Amino acid sequence: MKLAVVVSRFNTEVTGGLREGAKKVFQEKEIPLSNITFIDAPGAFEIPLIAQTLAQSKKYDGVICLGCVIKGDTAHFEFISLGATMGIQQAMLSTGVPIAFGIITTYTDEQAVVRSAVKGEHELHNKGREAALACIETIETLRKI
Repeated sequence: MKLAVVVSRFNTEVTGGLREGAKKVFQEKEIPLSNITFIDAPGAFEIPLIAQTLAQSKKYDGVICLGCVIKGDTAHFEFISLGATMGIQQAMLSTGVPIAFGIITTYTDEQAVVRSAVKGEHELHNKGREAALACIETIETLRKI
């Protein structure tokens, strides 16, 4: 299985945890890191185009998108979150390649830290982990159809 992982450089303290959560899944599923391509994106809004381009390349069985948008004092949060969500969905449906949504959208920094934890009681709820598992399961399901 060959996968691409697109990770936002914005909020790196959180997205780094999401990346590590995904890496742990690859280790558990015995997918060698040599089969994984990691791509940095400037922010969450740019992820859909990068993911779509990766999916269109036909080099990958799936793409995992990891990012973090934390609500501030303006409507920017809503626009970025909706744009990233709809863009990833559109990219997946137009290419037919599984593209997992691992962009967390939280109201506080604390919520983001919990959802990206790589150790402790919240580790199994790491959204990078969940996105990697969802992508792999979707690939396996499509192979059976």
